[in-house]
Order: sequence, then C-alpha cells, then structure tokens
Amino acid sequence: MDYAEGLFLGRYWSDTDYENRRHIELFLMYGFLTTLFLVLYYWTGKPLLGVGNFGVVGTIMLIMLCLVNPFLCFKYYGMPIWGKGTILFIKVYKAYLVMSLTVSLILPRLTVQSNGLKDFLINYLNSTLETYTEKFASGGGSFSTVMGVLTGGIHVVLVVVLVLAAFVIIPGVIFILFKLVQYFYDFLADRLILRKFFRYKR
Repeated sequence: MDYAEGLFLGRYWSDTDYENRRHIELFLMYGFLTTLFLVLYYWTGKPLLGVGNFGVVGTIMLIMLCLVNPFLCFKYYGMPIWGKGTILFIKVYKAYLVMSLTVSLILPRLTVQSNGLKDFLINYLNSTLETYTEKFASGGGSFSTVMGVLTGGIHVVLVVVLVLAAFVIIPGVIFILFKLVQYFYDFLADRLILRKFFRYKR
C-alpha cells in the first residue's frame, strides 16, 4: 500500500520512503506498457481500453485533474479508507489519461502504415546491405562481400535496438516531464494557497 501511495501521490505528497529511492524499473515498465498499447493500436487501428483516443474531453479532464491535484492530496493521510481509495482511483485515471495522451502524440508520427511495414523493413535491409557491400567492394574478393554483409547486418541490428529503446524511453521521458510540471504546480499551490488558507503544515 505504501508503494501505491508513493507511486500515485508523487514525491511531494508522499510520506513514505518512495521519494528517496530510485525507480528505474517503474520508468521502464511504464514505457513498455505504453509501447504495448501503441503497438496494438498501430496494428489493429483500434485503441485498446481507449488508450490513444485522446480528444477534447480527455484534455479537459486531464487539465482539471492536474489543477485539483494538490487539493486532493494534501489531506490524503487524514482521510478514511474510502476517501483514500477514491483519491488513488482518481490518480490512476489521471495516469491513464497521460498514457493515452502519449500514444496519441506518438502514433501520428509513425509514417509507415502497418500493412506496408513488412515491405519497408525488407527494402531497408536490402538497401543497407547493398550500401555496405558497395563500400567494401573496392577491396575485391569474397572477403570484402562478407565484410559488407556483416557490417550492414550489425548496422541494421543497432538501428532496431535503438528504435526499440526509443519506444520505451520516449514515453517514460514524457511521463517524467509531466510529473515535474505537476510537482512544481503542487509546490506553488501548497505554499501560496493551502498553507495560507487551510493552515496546513507539512
């Protein structure tokens, strides 16, 4: 329960040791999960659980939840269990909206359609191998051809690894940036409003 509270309340409002520990595995898990929803939407053309179908309603809801976030969290630990459960549910929904926003931002930038992906990959592989083979062709002999194919293959593998890493890292970076913005807004709301009018002390 402490981990869930730290995860969804965030560093500013959590009174657990969550904020004092690194969470690289959480970063990777979020990126992988977002990529999974992205790939499913890319292949099927339909958003799973609505992730990626982010429109005006989602935008309004996300902005509202961000604005009320400090007012929901500052009394969290003094609330009964049903109140805590409600706040955590709202926080989960906000994380869902952020993931949906991330998918909606990335998906339109995938210019290769799913039905043409196979041909694109084959053409890319062939063109890369041809390029490296031509570079080593001046040396003459079968060894030069082997070196060209080997070097081209390594190039393709590295590109694939980098693309896969980007699909995991980019959603995680977007999520971290979003959390940083939320953190500074919560800090200002706490210092300028909550402590002044609600006599709240951290």
